[in-house]
Amino acid sequence: MTAIQTERISLKVATFQLDQISLSIPNEKITSIVGPNGSGKSTLLKVISRLIAADDGTVYVHGKHTRDYKTKEFAKSLAMLPQSKGMLPNLSVRELISFGRSPHKHFLSNRLNEEDEKIIDEVMKMTNTEKHVDRLFYSLSGGEQQKVRIAMALAQKTNILLLDEPTTYLDIAHQYELMELLLQINEQYKMTIIMVLHDLQQAASYSDYMIAMKRGKVVDHGLPEQLLTENFLHKVYEINAQILFKEGFPIIIPQTTRKKARNNVPSTL
Repeated sequence: MTAIQTERISLKVATFQLDQISLSIPNEKITSIVGPNGSGKSTLLKVISRLIAADDGTVYVHGKHTRDYKTKEFAKSLAMLPQSKGMLPNLSVRELISFGRSPHKHFLSNRLNEEDEKIIDEVMKMTNTEKHVDRLFYSLSGGEQQKVRIAMALAQKTNILLLDEPTTYLDIAHQYELMELLLQINEQYKMTIIMVLHDLQQAASYSDYMIAMKRGKVVDHGLPEQLLTENFLHKVYEINAQILFKEGFPIIIPQTTRKKARNNVPSTL
């Protein structure tokens, strides 16, 4: 079953162009979009989430054209988290997460009801952010802020979650924690998760499906273990590297002209 389908999406912005993007994203799976900088990954997410309009082509969410969704109806179907760096709101953690309930509120009343409070409690427990409930958002570390933002998106109660480079700016420990959280969300809520990632090993380890882009085009897609080959790295990234799989997880070893001389390095300086 398909969660999102695009047909011949085209968009020109200055000298950059999305060129006839047609793809199908599986339902209830984790999909990663990878590719070099400037290949159009984030732009494609923005088109899917209606943050920007394509010049041509169509996007379907659960079989329905995105233009046929009313704003609040669309916000109940899909949540989008852009890159996290930007203005940090002067709000408490709970206040920020409560904004996720906005699509479910009547325009004459923004007061939280019992169901809203229950959902906010649920997503805070899920993301382990309840310990920060009264702290100001800007006072949290980058990793904790990202979990709060994900909790806000979960509070929307959508079927689809889009994330643009969710692990950028995070250290390796917080990256691992965040990816494990997304995996848990996918498994527990059967939520379709689509994210832009730069780390290929991370993408292949946590994704059910991968899409590779280059210069505004989709150049490959498929299951990670089938997609990630030495030829793929050369075609998409123009690099030479060896790929080994250990227990289903990829290890990328760059081919370098630098000779390692560890045996000649003194143990003390």
